[in-house]
Amino acid sequence: MKNLLTLILMLISLSSFSQNKDLIYLWPDKVPGEAAGKNKPVFDTPKNDNILRISEITNPAIEVWLPDPAVKNSSAVIICPGGGYKILAYDLEGTEVAAWLNKLGYTAFVLQYRVPDKKEGALQDAQRAIRVVRSYASKYKIDQEQIGIMGFSAGGSLSARTSTLFNKKTYSPVDKADSLSCRPSFTMLIYPAYLDLGAGRTLTPELEITKETPPFYIFQTADDQYGNSALVIAGALRDAKRPVELHLMPSGGHGYGLRAGKTAPETWPLLAEKWLKNLPISNQ
Repeated sequence: MKNLLTLILMLISLSSFSQNKDLIYLWPDKVPGEAAGKNKPVFDTPKNDNILRISEITNPAIEVWLPDPAVKNSSAVIICPGGGYKILAYDLEGTEVAAWLNKLGYTAFVLQYRVPDKKEGALQDAQRAIRVVRSYASKYKIDQEQIGIMGFSAGGSLSARTSTLFNKKTYSPVDKADSLSCRPSFTMLIYPAYLDLGAGRTLTPELEITKETPPFYIFQTADDQYGNSALVIAGALRDAKRPVELHLMPSGGHGYGLRAGKTAPETWPLLAEKWLKNLPISNQ
């Protein structure tokens, strides 16, 4: 009976996955650095927390979420769900965030980056995703210079890496899209992790903050076990005289997305919306 229930829940998850959404695969041929072939996403066994988890991605893609034309602006955001580089918390930190961005007028792209344990592959996927979105700017009526990235937990790590390593060549070009920049126009980190892996819990050494690093919005809670990551990167951005807005609340833990019922997930979207409206690139 338990196995039957699990199967039913999996089928429900699969039926709702990418329903009525464009899905753009990032790599037309072989995925760089991968020997195995491309397969459909593998879903994790459902748990009692109402979170849809993807446990394996071998064919990276972006799922397109379009806003109502009545509120649409010309900006876009690529969303990186978290999951410790092991899984993707796909609805909690992906599709639900895309729906929120759509209400604000943003075109959203949920990134299905490689998992599990493909940290370097994930960076390749994120860089490629930005270039691909720029190549689709005309189709989706977005401005190539108004494409940001945001992430949660490990997705925050990936977003920060993408925002500081855009000059790093991580793969060989595969088509015309790779002639475009992979630098995000702005960056949003929500309870980011793994950014303080330097000596004495300082900035992770691979992160390179320069005068070209985009503006950052960062939200964190003091009781999050990864809370130091936000403080460290905010300090590094400030020291480099790069635009950064940091919000630190006393409590809230980790991994809450924007689901209502607690203060942190009800607060960061309001602050993020104000920050987005005040960006120099904003057209709202």
